[in-house]
Amino acid sequence: MRRVSPDFQRARRPEQVEARRTAILGSARELLAERPVSQISLRELSDRVGLAKSNVLRYFDSREAIFLEVLDSIWVAWLDELETELGTSSDAKPGYEREVRVATVIATSISRQRLLCELISTMAAVLERNISVETARTFKSRAGERTERLADVVRTQVPLGAEAAGHFAKAVFILVAGLWPYANPGEAVATVLAERGAPAGPEMFVAGLTEGLANQLVGLVVRAGQSLGR
Repeated sequence: MRRVSPDFQRARRPEQVEARRTAILGSARELLAERPVSQISLRELSDRVGLAKSNVLRYFDSREAIFLEVLDSIWVAWLDELETELGTSSDAKPGYEREVRVATVIATSISRQRLLCELISTMAAVLERNISVETARTFKSRAGERTERLADVVRTQVPLGAEAAGHFAKAVFILVAGLWPYANPGEAVATVLAERGAPAGPEMFVAGLTEGLANQLVGLVVRAGQSLGR
């Protein structure tokens, strides 16, 4: 268990409060490296950071609020990586090679962010269910900013308007949320899938996400072209 010094526990200055929040988030990430978010209780998290549950709840209004904060930080880090991986521009290619490339890069990139995918898959059904209005307001505001950023990154590659690119950016997270649980089944289901010759979870996730994102992009580009032709 990580122990916090008495001086730290009595901290009241803003920088000390921020240090305590950072310690709590650090412990949350440590636990997430060991087991899924569904298996981590607030008591276990409190024990790891060395604080009573009541003290942890002074800085985050719930267990779920803590993991939403972790999700946001990982989301930003992933977008930083994605911008580099995609580059700043993409020349048009025959057919829809450009769209398939963008979909492939995004799917492959996010598949390497296991924690991000797991938290996205639990976001709507679990992490957004036991939080205050203020936490919900803050998280949704940040989520909107992250989604807009992803849309802007995609627009450097594919000729889409802001609304269409925003639709695609939201679809990325909807598809991740839907596919991730299927790509990470329980032991019994994994055994049966292997018996049936199904691809391994990681391969299935990347292939399914790439296909879904490519279809989204191609469809949006076609519709944009049709609108311009009217």
